[in-house]
Amino acid sequence: QVQLVESGGGLVQPGGSLRLSCVASGSIFSRYAMNWYRQAPGKQRELVAGVTSGGTTNYADSVKGRFTISTDNAKNTVYLQMKSLKPEDTAVYYCNAYRYVSVWSSEAYWGQGTQVTVSS
Repeated sequence: QVQLVESGGGLVQPGGSLRLSCVASGSIFSRYAMNWYRQAPGKQRELVAGVTSGGTTNYADSVKGRFTISTDNAKNTVYLQMKSLKPEDTAVYYCNAYRYVSVWSSEAYWGQGTQVTVSS
């Protein structure tokens, strides 16, 4: 069982920055892909950024050049650095750990979410 705890959300003005943190219950980054999702009111949850167990990163087109995902293995923490924030970035942000097990199964764990509000 993997537990994920997010923090770092809050209210920020457009153009501002925030850094989200997600602490995992143990050293899992070598086995799990780590992802940040977000869900805005009335919208589906969407993948924002991810990093594979091998260190390859990927980003949604809407955040490329503005968001950066990174990991600190010593602290079992994955970060999402967000810059040049826009009102449309407002959402609840969720940390996710994912591992492909077989064609029949996979493992996925979620944090509780942290609210990010971009408003003047």
